[in-house]
Amino acid sequence: MAKQRPISRPKNLNLLSIRLPINALVSILHRVSGFLLFLVLPLVLWCLQTSFQSTAGFEQVQALLAHPLPKLILLSLAWAFFHHFLAGLRHLAMDVHWGTKLASARITSKLVMFGGLLLTLLLAMQIC
Repeated sequence: MAKQRPISRPKNLNLLSIRLPINALVSILHRVSGFLLFLVLPLVLWCLQTSFQSTAGFEQVQALLAHPLPKLILLSLAWAFFHHFLAGLRHLAMDVHWGTKLASARITSKLVMFGGLLLTLLLAMQIC
């Protein structure tokens, strides 16, 4: 029996030069947005609890959220929520074999990316 030589494959260790397909990007961003939402949940719950405790607590949270930086953070969290929600619906549809062909998977990936940005933009127009 002849000994097989291992196949020499090119190795690209520069992650910034890899061009991911949009399907992979949506999947990765789905995980990142879910993790981000999980991390900020205690802060959101604290704001909610403080605002419900008293009028002074509500005014404290309202004053905190009046500055531009917290608004920007809230908009990024809104994008994370919208993207996670839309990508989750896409994943559920693919679990029942809707949109699993490559062409339709690319279209739904683009719709998720566009939808998340559009919903965030609409929210930004409402709160600014």
